[in-house]
Amino acid sequence: IMSENQDELIKAQNELIGVLFEIIKRLQSNNDLDTEYFKIIGKDSRTENENLRLNEITKERKDNAEVVSRLLKQIESN
Repeated sequence: IMSENQDELIKAQNELIGVLFEIIKRLQSNNDLDTEYFKIIGKDSRTENENLRLNEITKERKDNAEVVSRLLKQIESN
């Protein structure tokens, strides 16, 4: 029984580490996207491609934020 409990604890810790790694990866991605976003937005004039990229960045950031939120809720519920 003690061995089973230890195995379950190790499994839970590994799952938590995986979730935290994904959260950090998504937050770092948003940080990188922010850098690109502000570089483009700071220009006096933007090309159509840059405007499209701003839309992509906004969508990506939103998707990352939603995943992070969902993962944090998953951690809270466990």
